[in-house]
Amino acid sequence: MDGTLIGANVVHAYAYYALNAQTVSGRIGRTASLLASLPIYAVADKVDRKFFNEMFYKNYEGFSEDRLVLIGEEVFERVLKPTIFSGVAEHLKRSKEQGHKQVIVTGGIEYITKPLAEYLGFDDYVANRLEIKDGYATGRLHKPFIAGANKALWVRRYAERNNIDLDRSFAYADSGSDLPLLSVVGNPCAVNPDRALRTTAKAYDWPILTLGK
Repeated sequence: MDGTLIGANVVHAYAYYALNAQTVSGRIGRTASLLASLPIYAVADKVDRKFFNEMFYKNYEGFSEDRLVLIGEEVFERVLKPTIFSGVAEHLKRSKEQGHKQVIVTGGIEYITKPLAEYLGFDDYVANRLEIKDGYATGRLHKPFIAGANKALWVRRYAERNNIDLDRSFAYADSGSDLPLLSVVGNPCAVNPDRALRTTAKAYDWPILTLGK
């Protein structure tokens, strides 16, 4: 999703949540903590996407589930929707006309993924799910974590449950961390790829798609 369909990412989404915490002290504290942690997150994201997710989503601890849902709609409208890449609607329309089932597989959280998936007309989606206890987020994620090689595992299991032939399927991603996902389908495509993915895509002659705002 991030970098493939939209120009925003999980940090942009959480920043909006932080700026809309229920109290002034909460807004200041969460925003300051996020800004101070950005260099650490940048390193963690390059080292291990699963580790990054476990670390990053601790920021959501203390948010009520009601507020996560409510602000999630705002995040979509104000943060994600304006960054949908030009050309996405056209590519999705062409794919749909060819009879493809379209599924978002993302490390983002479900509260922001659901409205995006519905807006773009996807058939299904899977996203990370925050653990909720007594109506509030604990800062932990439910398993399975949707990141790195786990995306590939989820896709394999989804294909088995839905009688989908992966050799005839397509997958699109922007990051080298998604190489396991791209490798399980017969038609991988790099979209706005980072250096690692671009290098692999060129080596294996995978299509490279450039989308912009």
